[in-house]
Amino acid sequence: MTQPNPSDQQSATAENANRAREHMANERTFLAWLRTGLAIVVFGFAIGRFAIAVRQFLQWQGRPVEGGGFSVWFGTGAMVAGVVLTLAGLARYRRTRAMLDSGQFEPAGFIVDLVAVLTAVFGLVLAAYLICIELRL
Repeated sequence: MTQPNPSDQQSATAENANRAREHMANERTFLAWLRTGLAIVVFGFAIGRFAIAVRQFLQWQGRPVEGGGFSVWFGTGAMVAGVVLTLAGLARYRRTRAMLDSGQFEPAGFIVDLVAVLTAVFGLVLAAYLICIELRL
């Protein structure tokens, strides 16, 4: 029976360490997607709830209340976007994990571009909304 070569053991240990590092990096990336999605959901809820609270306050004071307003719809849209972002992060995590396990990793392509463009559009829509509100006052 042959004895294991110490250099083979070191190589296997280094390979296991690299594999663990890759999987932990994948998990950290997923947690970043999760935090971002959760922040957008909470942000959307705050927008929608604030609009409802203001409407209730105006009703309580006996002032006329306009329609539902854009804020509730915008907040709901942000919440849905946060959920979709979280699910996209989960799909990316699972795909990357499978690629790491098979040893055939390919970096993200379209999903990163999509998230960047949607984030920019979200920011522009929010800025336009604030400008619209300011011009009304």
